[in-house]
Amino acid sequence: MTHEEAWEHQLGVTSFPLGPLVYLGSGCDTMRRVVRQSKFRHVFGQAVKNDQCYDDIRVSRVTWDSSFCAVNPRFVAIIIEASGGGAFLVLPLHKTGRIDKSYPTVCGHTGPVLDIDWCPHNDQVIASGSEDCTVMVWQIPENGLTLSLTEPVVILEGHSKRVGIVAWHPTARNVLLSAGCDNTIIIWNVGTGEALLNLDDIHSDMIYNVSWNRNGSLICTASKDKKVRVIDPRKQEIVAEKEKAHEGARPMRAIFLADGNVFTTGFSRMSERQLALWNPKNMEEPIALHEMDTSNGVLLPFYDPDTSIIYLCGKGDSSIRYFEITDESPYVHYLNTFSSKEPQRGMGYMPKRGLDVNKCEIARFFKLHERKCEPIIMTVPRKSDLFQDDLYPDTAGPEAALEAEEWFEGRNADPLLISLKHGYIPGKNRDLKVVKKNILDSKPTANKKCDLISVPKKTADAAGVQNEAKLDEILKEIKSIKDTICNQDERISKLEQQMAKIAA
Repeated sequence: MTHEEAWEHQLGVTSFPLGPLVYLGSGCDTMRRVVRQSKFRHVFGQAVKNDQCYDDIRVSRVTWDSSFCAVNPRFVAIIIEASGGGAFLVLPLHKTGRIDKSYPTVCGHTGPVLDIDWCPHNDQVIASGSEDCTVMVWQIPENGLTLSLTEPVVILEGHSKRVGIVAWHPTARNVLLSAGCDNTIIIWNVGTGEALLNLDDIHSDMIYNVSWNRNGSLICTASKDKKVRVIDPRKQEIVAEKEKAHEGARPMRAIFLADGNVFTTGFSRMSERQLALWNPKNMEEPIALHEMDTSNGVLLPFYDPDTSIIYLCGKGDSSIRYFEITDESPYVHYLNTFSSKEPQRGMGYMPKRGLDVNKCEIARFFKLHERKCEPIIMTVPRKSDLFQDDLYPDTAGPEAALEAEEWFEGRNADPLLISLKHGYIPGKNRDLKVVKKNILDSKPTANKKCDLISVPKKTADAAGVQNEAKLDEILKEIKSIKDTICNQDERISKLEQQMAKIAA
């Protein structure tokens, strides 16, 4: 029995050409077949042709359960193997084919990069977390990299151990969350380079993942202590908590759904992979709990709030399973599985505004192999060429609903929605400007719980601080000029080689 057949058997569902049929009966002889109506019953996945893949990429081998890939409507970013530090590639979406070994990288970290995340409000800004205990925020040139990028816009230092998670706030500009192996979550105002919230006494063990809710007022976390927590970060309080959400020892994942429920993946005591749905208002029992198979890869969930579909990609699996979440029992409905031959090392997920609405594309994944990145397109088959408004309700756009200061003061706002009827055309992004505040002007905080984060004590006087800052600035500029000269030297020698070949 295949994994899918086992799953369907458990739900009382069997696959037929028409889709899942639920058997209902009141006697031995009579069985009624009822097709569960869903416009996503026939969603199918298809890998693109070889010439549309990104080839000859040395995907990172670091042992960390993040997706290693981040995508937006302009670029695909992939964490790669790098000697003497950490690096990731940033490729314009159209730059398919073989990627030259000398292609420029983003390489400012001194340790391996563990996680990357594109800013939802600026398609040229990406954050990275690393084993070097720092978070860096980078501005990518509009047309992609021509030289390797070594200088981030801002370095965020506050973690004492490696940083394995970075996640931008969904609706507030320049608000970034990071979580490290020091069991601490820090929320930063990237616009000022300040750590404004420090949640260091909530988790007693390693944090596996963190997810914002729809309007960014709450976060949910899955941790090595087998607890799933729902946290109000500004009050620094646990709103809801479930011990042993999944009883197995292997890593869990927890994400918020649009309706406020929490979806988790994990392992049973017998090492079977599970998925579950929880209501944070009552986490005693799950709304639904299903066992899937006995594979040992961590299930990474990718969620589309517009269609209520969850895609599960297991690390080391060669398949993507997808499920529809509804209000009807059993709440989590198996739709289908996309299968391929090669196992996946990681996975990127395109935001809705980057999809081709003319082809009824409802999801696009970027599957990482050992040496390449392969886009996979999920489509709903439709005969009409017209815009399918039932497949594409208004979706979250690139405009921020709040400024960072408003969110830190307590305001909430849902994402600002856009229509995809005429397709999405990326606008011009403004440059990320970081204005560092003079920390000497800040008043000391009295109460850690009520106020934001306490300001580090500095004994140097104002003049000393200013001189130090000026010196740093000059040193950075010298380093930048040296890097440019080095890159230009390489370019000149390559051009000279090309000229020699032509002349010969």
